[in-house]
Amino acid sequence: MAEEVEFNAGDVGFMIICAGLVWIMTPGLGYFYSGMARSKSALSLIMVCFLAIAVVSVQWWLFGFSLTFSETSGNPIIGDFKYAFGHHMVGPKDFLPIVPTLPISVFSIFQMMFAIITAGLIFGGPAERMRVLPTIIFIFIWTTIVYDPIAYWSWSENGWLRKLGSLDFAGGTPVHIASGAAGLAYSLVLGKRQGLGKEKFKPHNLSNVFLGTALLWFGWFGFNAGSALGANARAGMAFLTTNLSTAVGGITWVLIDYHREKKLSALGFCSGAVAGLVGITPGAGFVSPCPAAAIGLITATVCNFGIKIKSKIGIDDALDVFGVHCIGGITGNLLTGIFAQKYVQDLDGGYSYKAQGGWLDGSWDQLLYQFIGCVAGFFWSFCITYILLKLMDLIPGLSIRVEREAEVYGIDQSEMGEVAYDYVSYTQADLMNMASAVNINNNLPIVKEKDSDITASASNI
Repeated sequence: MAEEVEFNAGDVGFMIICAGLVWIMTPGLGYFYSGMARSKSALSLIMVCFLAIAVVSVQWWLFGFSLTFSETSGNPIIGDFKYAFGHHMVGPKDFLPIVPTLPISVFSIFQMMFAIITAGLIFGGPAERMRVLPTIIFIFIWTTIVYDPIAYWSWSENGWLRKLGSLDFAGGTPVHIASGAAGLAYSLVLGKRQGLGKEKFKPHNLSNVFLGTALLWFGWFGFNAGSALGANARAGMAFLTTNLSTAVGGITWVLIDYHREKKLSALGFCSGAVAGLVGITPGAGFVSPCPAAAIGLITATVCNFGIKIKSKIGIDDALDVFGVHCIGGITGNLLTGIFAQKYVQDLDGGYSYKAQGGWLDGSWDQLLYQFIGCVAGFFWSFCITYILLKLMDLIPGLSIRVEREAEVYGIDQSEMGEVAYDYVSYTQADLMNMASAVNINNNLPIVKEKDSDITASASNI
């Protein structure tokens, strides 16, 4: 059988391009997170995104791809080590039964990009108080015991969620719910940032936020259209629905914020666009344009109110990874169960899933399957992440939170010895000497500031 397969050069080229598009999303995520944080921790967020690229690339080659997509075990929970170290995937005729149109090497590199961006998404929750070095260990273990199983459940031909009938075109559960739940657990274990509730923590560079949003939006076309696994009509539909949902999401968030504040928010537009991207991900290849617009509107609205949950439950999700990605992923998954249409699925021949639609096609049980996927993905990711971080925190050298002084000084300087912006930094003694000099030259009485005042001023840099 394998000897007779001839791969389509157009499909192969299309998928390689899509893999490159998904790769660019992770640096884009770094800029997105960096701009939303304070300047003193901006570089560390770009750094952890690039660490995700490197660490997951190695993990995927070692055994990650095999655990996620090997078809020989028959296990509904996790794969085996058939493809570990790249075995059985480098021949010109090697392919997976679920993807007979692509060489297994091309399919593997495309799917690796999904694992990379998922690991990077997590760090929006613990931003500005996490140690950088332990994230290397965390990314490797988390990808192995959290992402790989959930992706296997959702996409492998033997995965129990896929066999159940849960629809997930491009990662509502493995990518967004898993990363959002992990970000929530990370935030809970670390605790709140110093000064939260007493000081205003504002994004330091909205230009970087826009740059990150542009790269994410651009790369997401490869993310969703590429999940059609070929240059076909379904890929075109996924491209169209992705762009429409994103546009509607951005406009919706801006209008909601304008209703509250009577101001047009740049950050709000970017947040809404990302919410629209998240919401359409599980259904991009299952819905037509009108439902896609509805998904963008509903997901942006839900996420706009959802980001306020963190203050009510007392968890410091610094950059709203739970509020946007987990809540948005759940919303998108459920809406896929309502809006999925069989004719869209059949645009590629329908080989990738059994023929099934959502409520629009009279499949009334589909919403239940989607809900089961949401619950399974959330609780597996949250519980395993929480346990993993607690265990890491007990190991000398792997404590996951920086010391108080280091947090006030900034993660960039304290953890990396480098900064995103080359500004002059001063010690407490320097600040006191300068204040004294200014007061003497102006014949003013010298008033000594309290250490807490200087610390508070530094924390807002």
